[in-house]
Amino acid sequence: MQQFTGSEAEVSLSLTARAEGGRTVIEATGEIDVETAPQLGDKIAALVDEGVYDLVLDLERVEFLDSTGLGALIGGLKRVRSHDGSLSLVCTRERLLKLFRITGLNKVFDIHPDIDSAI
Repeated sequence: MQQFTGSEAEVSLSLTARAEGGRTVIEATGEIDVETAPQLGDKIAALVDEGVYDLVLDLERVEFLDSTGLGALIGGLKRVRSHDGSLSLVCTRERLLKLFRITGLNKVFDIHPDIDSAI
């Protein structure tokens, strides 16, 4: 049985935001799960509080997404829509796309193959 030290088992999520083409692109790197989903929710909330309502979330560097992560995405979508905004996703990872299809969220989110088409 393999054992993990704290640093090896540590789950992390990195979020960076930048303005591009009249929208704000949030690039996520790592895992969006029960431990890190609040970070994503907080980032979207902070942007909305700053008056940013049209977001693109780049999931190309996300290795794992669980139900808590999906909940954070839905919460973010509701938050921007309450200001007549939008939250589009960039995702080509089949593993994540399958999750969106299974849950029916592919019909809720606009999912694009690249940043340019999302903007």
